[in-house]
Amino acid sequence: MRAAYQGLEGDIIRQHSTGRYLARILAGAAVLALLAGGLWLYARDWAPDRDVYPTQGVAVSADNGPIDWGTLAANGVDFAYIRAAKGAEGRDPAFARNWSAARSAGLRYGASLDFSLCKRAAEQATRFVTTVPRDNAALPPVIRLTLTPACAERPERDAVLSELNTLVNLVESNARKPALLNISPDFEEHYDIASGINRTLWLEGDFFPPDYATRKWVMWTANDMRHIDGIEGPVRWGVVAP
Repeated sequence: MRAAYQGLEGDIIRQHSTGRYLARILAGAAVLALLAGGLWLYARDWAPDRDVYPTQGVAVSADNGPIDWGTLAANGVDFAYIRAAKGAEGRDPAFARNWSAARSAGLRYGASLDFSLCKRAAEQATRFVTTVPRDNAALPPVIRLTLTPACAERPERDAVLSELNTLVNLVESNARKPALLNISPDFEEHYDIASGINRTLWLEGDFFPPDYATRKWVMWTANDMRHIDGIEGPVRWGVVAP
């Protein structure tokens, strides 16, 4: 009888210890979940210090859906780059609306072109210059360079530089302003554009200033997941070098 009681007592102790162990695991998991949630909320709201980078703004396209431009202007957005065309896919359907609304809201505004390795430069330039109106008040045009799954072609560097020079010359001739090159890390690693074409650089890197090009950047996409009033979902948030 005594042995049976001792066995039962041992089972109770073991169950109690197991329960406490599981409770600790669950408590730890809850703490980690809270920390992860807090970090995510911090990340989605984060922007570089205005004292260091006083000029900050957004890069938008039809992918961002309807935009309340008045709200953006009232909440510290200084400029907006608006996608005019995707090189291989045609004009951005929201460009004309966004262009007009940004101007009416009093923001600085400019147009961007997503370059494609799968289309000739002349074709992409024609689409861009026939989409974007000449506007002396507009910011310099931007050509965005990034590798995408939609285009599997990877031409040799010399061929890419030749096409890009053609594109830059045609876009600048129409805009009458020097273009900026918005180069992603993977595109720069593959083609070393910064040392091949001497244009102002716009680089990318969430939370930390980028250093992957051979020259210094003038613009930086600092948070491509930022959430702000006036836009549903994440938006690419950028700053100008001081």
